[in-house]
Amino acid sequence: MDNSCRVRKMIESDGALLSKAFCEQGWRKEESQLNEYFLLQQSKKHTVLVAEWERNPVGYLIVRPEAQEGPFAMRGIPELVDFNVLIQYQHRGFGNTLMEVAEEMCQQAGYVSLAVGLHSGYGQAQRIYVKRGYLFDGSGTWYQGKQLEQYAPCYNDDDLVLYMIKEL
Repeated sequence: MDNSCRVRKMIESDGALLSKAFCEQGWRKEESQLNEYFLLQQSKKHTVLVAEWERNPVGYLIVRPEAQEGPFAMRGIPELVDFNVLIQYQHRGFGNTLMEVAEEMCQQAGYVSLAVGLHSGYGQAQRIYVKRGYLFDGSGTWYQGKQLEQYAPCYNDDDLVLYMIKEL
């Protein structure tokens, strides 16, 4: 890991920079969505952590003080959401650094939760979560915010997830 990596809170200019960088690699990250993340941070609804290298944002992760949906909703357990690192910066420690800072922020709660998608686009995230000690919660698959019944139809899109938790 290059020692010039640092993690900081999102600043207003990050939305445009991140949107452009993710778009250039073929990922759809709307500038308006990223700007909304900044505004929610300003209103103290959550914290957006940004990994920065050579003064450029290369990834981000949102820390919610309490899970909003799924098996941990409204139980006082913090939640990590929308974890993304630009492809050219993956496998260089930026994601783990973001996760370390996020977990430190959640330390007082004793636990931290997250949801991970099931399709191959989430493969790197699935691996990092398991390596960092996150465990599946046992509630099975969830789709579009609801727990799926056995044999229920669904699509393998971004809304098909498993929930994980880690004791801190």
